[in-house]
Amino acid sequence: QVQLVESGGGLVQDGGSLRLTCAASGGTFSGYVMGWFRQAPGKEREFVTSITWSGGRTYYADSVKGRFTISRDNAKNTVSLQMNSLKPEDTANYYCAARRGTAREYSYWGQGTQVTVSS
Repeated sequence: QVQLVESGGGLVQDGGSLRLTCAASGGTFSGYVMGWFRQAPGKEREFVTSITWSGGRTYYADSVKGRFTISRDNAKNTVSLQMNSLKPEDTANYYCAARRGTAREYSYWGQGTQVTVSS
């Protein structure tokens, strides 16, 4: 059974940094696109960033470009999200997700990790 487990969330001050990690297990993730999404209270879940299997292509929401960096280690089945210059509006529950490279929808989701940025 595929499992995605996020870690690294927490409380940080405005302008601070956090690094989230997602560990994948229970399957073969060759060719999978990995992504991060977030959901703030009272808001819909939104796309943050994604990375292709090779790591050669990354995509970012405009709101995080230049501040967040996604990376992956396929040997360890992990994907990381380095978040710098955090703002209070980045406060949300962050979810790791995975989909086959040819799929439009993400098939697997983690349970989420909370990120809170205080002003």
